[in-house]
Amino acid sequence: MSEHIQVERNGAVQLIRMNRPEKKNAITRAMYAAMARALAEGDADESVRVHLILGVAGAFSSGNDMADFMAVATGAEGGTEVYDFLMALAGAAKPIVSGVDGIAVGIGTTINLHCDLTLATPRTEFRTPFVDLGLVPEAGSSLLAPAIVGRQQAFALLALGEGFSAERAKAAGLIYDVVAEDELEAAALAAAERIASKPPEALKIARDLMLGDRAALVARIKEEGVHFRARLKSDEARNAFMAFMSRKKG
Repeated sequence: MSEHIQVERNGAVQLIRMNRPEKKNAITRAMYAAMARALAEGDADESVRVHLILGVAGAFSSGNDMADFMAVATGAEGGTEVYDFLMALAGAAKPIVSGVDGIAVGIGTTINLHCDLTLATPRTEFRTPFVDLGLVPEAGSSLLAPAIVGRQQAFALLALGEGFSAERAKAAGLIYDVVAEDELEAAALAAAERIASKPPEALKIARDLMLGDRAALVARIKEEGVHFRARLKSDEARNAFMAFMSRKKG
């Protein structure tokens, strides 16, 4: 397990916390691997009924670790950690709740498209600057976002890279509710515990009916992945990454 992923149990709820505050929870390959393993192990454990994904105060996740992006953009192999995590998300057998505070960029937004309930704080902003970085949507977001928020809102989010406040995200149907910063984790845990208290077989059937056949989602994640990997090595992406890194250093 990555030192930046904390996995704990609270009764029937498995808490998966991204804990890399010094990098605003930018997700490394090791973090992806740890979260994929946690989801798989929680799904296999009969005593776990719900997954709860959390970040830290002010940062759910700032997205993929830029050093990993730059490594692939300059010719290194990308590994399968991201893919493994996305498959674990898409195929999760048990409900997923998320509590989001502050920064939610890229995968920090698209994780929540796979969640059954997401709570966010008023200071949260959801943003996916994929196209701005010369990339394409990932995590099945090109399929999920239009289905959840409609095509035009999805275009604004995924192609324009427009930020969605928590209130706008709630109005669009991207998240379930907005709660105060000091109430977020307690509210998210309470929601997870409420789900965990339901008759598990009936809940599973209800959830599976709502999710439908996940084959199309898996296929879209794979299709996006082909384009994403190709784009990472494109001149557009390399130039965008270098400009981004220069702004950070400036």
